[in-house]
Amino acid sequence: MMKKLSFILMLAGSPALAATGPFFSLHSTDFVVTLAFLLFVAVLFHFKVPAMLGGLLDKRAAGIKSDLEAARALREEAQSILSGYERKQREVQEQAGQIVAVAKRDAVVAAEQAKADLKVSIARRLKAAEEQIASAEAAALREVKDRAVSVAVAAAGELLRKQMSAKDQAGLIDASIGDVETRLH
Repeated sequence: MMKKLSFILMLAGSPALAATGPFFSLHSTDFVVTLAFLLFVAVLFHFKVPAMLGGLLDKRAAGIKSDLEAARALREEAQSILSGYERKQREVQEQAGQIVAVAKRDAVVAAEQAKADLKVSIARRLKAAEEQIASAEAAALREVKDRAVSVAVAAAGELLRKQMSAKDQAGLIDASIGDVETRLH
């Protein structure tokens, strides 16, 4: 097994041993590789590959630069829009605060007005109730007086009937008829 491994290593090392001759010979691998590299570079320059690569890189740099400028412009626009919305939000909050303050003042004024109206209404109802009570008292007094008068008239009539004779009654009737005739004419 060792013999096989040493043989493989010897075969693998043989290309390295090929470069042992003079450098400027086609048998020298270093010279051939150098010539191939110089030819490759010459072909690249002949077809202007470095200029094309530079152009592509410049285009890409210009594209990135324009993207950055567009992003910067968008950022500035977004910031201006954001500041506009923040300003509007502050204005709306101020307006809402003013509306709430006005509503509170109006509510206080309305409550005070309602209290005043309630006091006036209560006073009016008390006055109306007092007037109704006074009216009821006056009606009750009139009724009592009317009843007293009718009772007194009935008692007086009864008393007069008992004390008067039929002749006196007929004279009173005739006198009353005569009194009515003189008043009517």
